[in-house]
Amino acid sequence: MTMTADLVRTYVASDALGLADLVRRREVTPAELTDVAISLIEALDPKLNAVVIRAFEQARAQVAQPVGDGPFAGVPYLLKNIGSECAGLPMTAGMEYRKDYVSTSDSEMVRRIKASGLVILGRTNVPENGWCIATEPRHHGPTLNPWNAAVTPGGSSGGAAAAVAARMVPMAEGTDGGGSIRVPASCCGLVGLKPSRGRITHGPDVVDIWFGSVYFFALTRTVRDTAAFLDATAGVLPGDLYTPPTPDRGWLAGLADGPKRRRIGFTLTTPWGPAFAPEVTRAVEETAALLAELGHDVEEHAFSTGLEGPWSSYNRMNAVQAVLDFEELGRTLGRPVGEGDLNAFNWALLHRGRSLSATEHAASLAAMRKVNQQIQMELAPFDVFLTPTLTQPPRPVGYWDMNDPDVDRYNAKWTDAAFMFAFNVSGLPAVSVPAVWTPADVPIGVQLVGRYGDEAAILSVAAQMEQARPWIGRRPAICAGS
Repeated sequence: MTMTADLVRTYVASDALGLADLVRRREVTPAELTDVAISLIEALDPKLNAVVIRAFEQARAQVAQPVGDGPFAGVPYLLKNIGSECAGLPMTAGMEYRKDYVSTSDSEMVRRIKASGLVILGRTNVPENGWCIATEPRHHGPTLNPWNAAVTPGGSSGGAAAAVAARMVPMAEGTDGGGSIRVPASCCGLVGLKPSRGRITHGPDVVDIWFGSVYFFALTRTVRDTAAFLDATAGVLPGDLYTPPTPDRGWLAGLADGPKRRRIGFTLTTPWGPAFAPEVTRAVEETAALLAELGHDVEEHAFSTGLEGPWSSYNRMNAVQAVLDFEELGRTLGRPVGEGDLNAFNWALLHRGRSLSATEHAASLAAMRKVNQQIQMELAPFDVFLTPTLTQPPRPVGYWDMNDPDVDRYNAKWTDAAFMFAFNVSGLPAVSVPAVWTPADVPIGVQLVGRYGDEAAILSVAAQMEQARPWIGRRPAICAGS
């Protein structure tokens, strides 16, 4: 193929495994796919502001050499602008303070991404330092939702979600410390898996992040891409603190085994914050009905573990961790962070972290461990548990104001994500998949939660849902090929 309308149509219609298969059969070259991705980013990104750091020449140099035989050989990919280190690539985390930071080596996750054959074209937009479920940093400006530009694409992986939904790339990196993969997946009509705690190592450069509550993975358009990416990136290193059980077969191969009848619980009540919006209730009810039609044993269960107190403990913990992170970053950059370097919330968060005693920090960790136990005990009877991803539809652009210096007031607004941090803290695998679209063409996702180490169950159920009600053919208003 050459750079033709047919090639663009093929690129837009295909998931990552589909593109890799074309490369494998020599129907298209990695260089051609790279050129298509670059042209689509250049055409669409001015409307969305999703890709804020570009590495196009490095990508072209990569595909000028053999790309190997990995499962995604030759497929374009974008890293997130926080977290994963990639040698020679800047990473600002949405901050002017980090504008001169360039990674000097690859993290283990990036080594695995490269070994899978993915071609890295740059980094996607994030909110300042990541702690927001919208993507509107001062340094790079806001990312818009390709379905409806009036509402957020979610965060903190909002740039990744917008780029994948608009078909610039078939999948892109996300990280999740409080819903930052699953929320943008819901807002943009994508598949967003947060794996089990420890499924993907943070080592050897980092031992642990937020006591096992931060996860690295990707946003995709299909369940099979998610399963294949898990095959490519999962694995622990010696000394890792968490070692979830691993299935005898790979996750992608497991999808071919066919569905099993499972006990699935679902909730229509929130343990914290306002009741579900009507659209969200409809998404959960319709999904529960579909799962029953598909042969599962489905029952309503009012989620009862209280989360408001643990949410406060979680935020006290991450305030202390933010202090440690910025002290290390200050040493790397050669000057400490100042008030003018950060938005009002992040500066106030540092002040909060510095004010907490060792005893208070220990109490926060104890509270997190206790709620982990309570959640796992409550959900133990179910193979899969169904919740909304967000309890409300995506909020308007500007709703999440990180210029608010009141840490408690800002964090209290996170009731929309009541079912997010619970599974960061508990370590259970959770995936957001598209469920319904509102009359304003805004996606609403639902979350499938599995037992610890059992990504296979939630991926199998998600694949059934995808087959019964395919979503890959739906395209947003701002989309390649439209």
